[in-house]
Amino acid sequence: MFFRGLWFKFFVLLMSVVTIALTSSFVIRHLMLQDFRQYEEGQLEDRVYWVMADLESSYEKNSAWSRQDAEGDAVLALMMGLRVRLFDSHRVLVTDTDQALENLHPVIKKKVLAVSGMMTKRRSGRLLPYPLFLNGREIGSLEVRFLRPEREAVFVRRSDLFRLFSVIALGGIAFVLSILFSKRLTDPLERLAAAAQGIIEGDLSGRVKVKGHDEVARLSDTFNRVAKFLETQEALRKKLLGNISHEIRTPLTAIRGELAGMIDGLLPADKQQFQSLYDETCRLENLLDGIEELSRAQAGAVFLHRDTLNAWQMLENVKNMFSGVCLDKGASLEIHCSRDMDIYADPERLKQIIVNLVSNALKAVESGGKVSVQVSKGGGEACVEVQDNGCGIGGEDLPFIFDRFYRTSEGGIGIGLAVVKELVDAHEGRIEVKSEKGAGTLFKVFIPQGL
Repeated sequence: MFFRGLWFKFFVLLMSVVTIALTSSFVIRHLMLQDFRQYEEGQLEDRVYWVMADLESSYEKNSAWSRQDAEGDAVLALMMGLRVRLFDSHRVLVTDTDQALENLHPVIKKKVLAVSGMMTKRRSGRLLPYPLFLNGREIGSLEVRFLRPEREAVFVRRSDLFRLFSVIALGGIAFVLSILFSKRLTDPLERLAAAAQGIIEGDLSGRVKVKGHDEVARLSDTFNRVAKFLETQEALRKKLLGNISHEIRTPLTAIRGELAGMIDGLLPADKQQFQSLYDETCRLENLLDGIEELSRAQAGAVFLHRDTLNAWQMLENVKNMFSGVCLDKGASLEIHCSRDMDIYADPERLKQIIVNLVSNALKAVESGGKVSVQVSKGGGEACVEVQDNGCGIGGEDLPFIFDRFYRTSEGGIGIGLAVVKELVDAHEGRIEVKSEKGAGTLFKVFIPQGL
């Protein structure tokens, strides 16, 4: 399990990058050193040709090998990093580096040895033969061994030592940093996984700590918001189920009680009892209709069909719809909208919003009360205002009026405003409310008009 974990994979990845980097440095150093040595050997080859040219010139001048001149060239070659042996055309040794040194004056020999002492004692392989010619005729041969400069050897040794320390130090630091960064990268993901597992097991309260502003931090923040949303929805679901159970149980209990009383003969099976059963059945039906309306609103929030509609004509239809209610209650419904005003929204859903708000407003007013609906446009939005001078809503109730099954008065089921909120959100709009107990209520619905 450890070797399959994300932490181990990150660790292996980082160590692989470090290994590749260190290996690349070794390869680059080797190639650079190889090129440097090839360059140096090229320079030594040039020096060999200088010595050969000087020897051939000396032979031409003397018409034979001059031991003294040859020894001078051998000393010069040593100072240039070359050990030489000179043979005549019959392979007889004329002189070599050691003989040339022995025949030098002690003072000069000391200086030559001091200069040549910068060359390493370790010789670089076998003697290389170089034939000597004069006018197309071979006059002898020069055998040469290249000497490595001591400075190069010191440089190589020091660079090798530095490389060893670098590998140990940088490798150790990289190892520690790989562990730390791997843990730092994977710890938030492990916390996310643990919190997600908690949600699977039913614990919606789990949150992860957000650090920084990188992708993992944004993922953690998104997870927290999703978890909060799920927690809120779960609380609403429980509350909704509790409210539905309570609301349904009340009429069912009343119906069951009355039927049991009639069966046991405790209640008469007359018109009055049947009327009571009918009223409770209607109450239950209204509750189920409200739940169905909320479901349709939620479905409508998903399947909106926006179009350009005439606001005045829609408001006229709404006014005609409530004309009977207004007549029975002695209230008035006024509309304020220009005849040519067009707004962009789902016609059915917007009408449902206005109908629900007007219905609530008419319920809140007494005889002689007034409800007004006004539509205006500005700032890229259409604003629908529904105002009444009815009983108003208390300040303690305002924060909850859009919650499902929350009722501010007897008789309703607390679904109408929840439906309105769902449909407004579906239009990516917003709804505002101002109210004062006993002074009326004003609802403002804002619908974006971007086509």
